[in-house]
Amino acid sequence: MTQTRFWDAVFGVRRITLTENQRALALKQGRFMSILGPGEHSFADPRGRITFEIHDLNRPEFVSAYERALLRERPDLAERHLTIAETGVEEIGLVEREGRLFGILKPEGRSVFWTDAGPWKIERVNVGEALEVAPTLQRRLERFGQMDKVIRFHVQAEQAGLLFVDGAYQRTLPAGAHMFWNVGRKVEVKIVDLRRRSLDVTGQEILTRDRVSIRVNLAAEYRVADPVTAVTEVTDFADALYRAVQYAFRKTLGAMTLDEILEKKVSVDAEAAERVRADMAEIGLQVGEIALKDVVLPGEMREILNQVVAAEKEAQANVIRRREETAATRSLLNTAKVMDENPTMLRLKELEALETISGNVESLVVHNGPRGLLNDIVQLSERKE
Repeated sequence: MTQTRFWDAVFGVRRITLTENQRALALKQGRFMSILGPGEHSFADPRGRITFEIHDLNRPEFVSAYERALLRERPDLAERHLTIAETGVEEIGLVEREGRLFGILKPEGRSVFWTDAGPWKIERVNVGEALEVAPTLQRRLERFGQMDKVIRFHVQAEQAGLLFVDGAYQRTLPAGAHMFWNVGRKVEVKIVDLRRRSLDVTGQEILTRDRVSIRVNLAAEYRVADPVTAVTEVTDFADALYRAVQYAFRKTLGAMTLDEILEKKVSVDAEAAERVRADMAEIGLQVGEIALKDVVLPGEMREILNQVVAAEKEAQANVIRRREETAATRSLLNTAKVMDENPTMLRLKELEALETISGNVESLVVHNGPRGLLNDIVQLSERKE
């Protein structure tokens, strides 16, 4: 071996040995000679004008400062040893090696691979027609692990996914997982919940027609009936509903007195609710029940109202008492008339009174004597005969 090196040095012989995983560019005076494969190679180079650029096939992508020069000057060598992958303006390139996904090329992308590191297959996908990734390809990309090349969205069963590309609405996505190519275009999916929801409008300060400041709390139930209209017609449909409920009830309650509000609470709900439902239907919302939950009065107004209520109840109680007293007096008057016309009835009443009295005392003293009482009874009997 030492002797071989000696004679190589004497005669100006250059030798290079490459393994199965190595390739080398041989250049003489900066011009391509060949691409060397595995094995030992020798060249006569007495003046040392030959240089080598060694590449490892474990890194299959061909990266060299001589790439463009090689493709231009020696296209025959490039075609024999290199595989070129290129994509158009609206294309995605899927680079496969031995049937497995190896890399992804973005639009107007380009990569050069060593053919011997393959076999290679380039599959091009037109993203100008559709940006969504096919379901079978989604699973391959997930296993591949290059999720930076795609954007993924999940739509639940009770939701609607509105697809926007560069700010323009495209279509409504069904429930499931959706994946789109991240190729410089702005892809956005707005998720809209289609379930019935409630909205609280609390702490609304309102001045009534009789200039009483009150605070009301409102509640509304709604659902999104047309998600496209709800998202595209207004910036925030929930805020639009909030404002509509707020303004409708302010206008309605502000035109009423406090007594009317407290007396006609249900009808106030109906009048304002119909106005809100009609307005919200135009932006894709279906509004259900709208309730005026609470009417909160200021402290001093509550005291006055309590006094008024107490006075009204007291007056009602007095009327009831007077009515009962009148009825009792009328009954006594009728009884007196009957007794005046019938002395026997009067005596019976006296006996009943005497019986009642005797039942409530321990002893009874009759000054006229029991005979006097019996005489009266006898006299009543004789008079009857």
